[in-house]
Amino acid sequence: MSLIRASSLPEDERPGYCSTADAFDKYLMYALKYLLCLDYCYFPSNSTFKMDAKETLKAHVSQLVTLTDAQFEHLYAHFKPMSFTKGQEIIAAGDLVDSEYFVLSGCLKSFFIDDDRKMYVLQFAMKNWWTSDYDALYNQSKAAVHIDCVLDADVLRLTNQDREKVCKEIHEIERFFRLRTNRGYVASQKRLLSVMTDDARERYEALIRQYPELYKLLPKTLIAAYLGVSRETLSRLYNDEK
Repeated sequence: MSLIRASSLPEDERPGYCSTADAFDKYLMYALKYLLCLDYCYFPSNSTFKMDAKETLKAHVSQLVTLTDAQFEHLYAHFKPMSFTKGQEIIAAGDLVDSEYFVLSGCLKSFFIDDDRKMYVLQFAMKNWWTSDYDALYNQSKAAVHIDCVLDADVLRLTNQDREKVCKEIHEIERFFRLRTNRGYVASQKRLLSVMTDDARERYEALIRQYPELYKLLPKTLIAAYLGVSRETLSRLYNDEK
């Protein structure tokens, strides 16, 4: 299996959605591998952004564990604020991966491109979501998926080395990441069961319940690729709902 960098493809050969039975089987295989392993950027200097980033992460962490102010400051010191623009690639297939990303704003997508240059969208990561190629991150292997920006995005980057360091130093931080991972496994199982057992309408309705603003924000081809349906089927589902 060869790995293809999405940004290197000619414009008329960029990947599209996939809807055939064979491709759907491939989708399940790569979704399972990705989910169960649960170019350019600039560094923002605006103090308001930094304060918003800190408060967003603090509120997120406090949903699972209670940290003292000193403990949280120690944790936050290991994150690096970064901003990306729409279309920028954060991880490309074949890259070595050493970090994960906590989304503050915007939207990222993780996706796989097969040898036929068909795209399989595995995840949309919006505010308060984490994303990476976790197989590559945890096993120190090369990335099998791409991650890029569907919309302009602000994120906090945390390296694998720094996460391991703070988890060893403070038990409650280790507990936070363990609980977060547990929730990720539950979400992954639900996603896989939905892909395997729900029909197109049920998958569409579940997506809209979880992300009611998604249909207006993202290209319909990407939503179709996430659901495993054609662009035409997605339009029919949307129109039938009106």
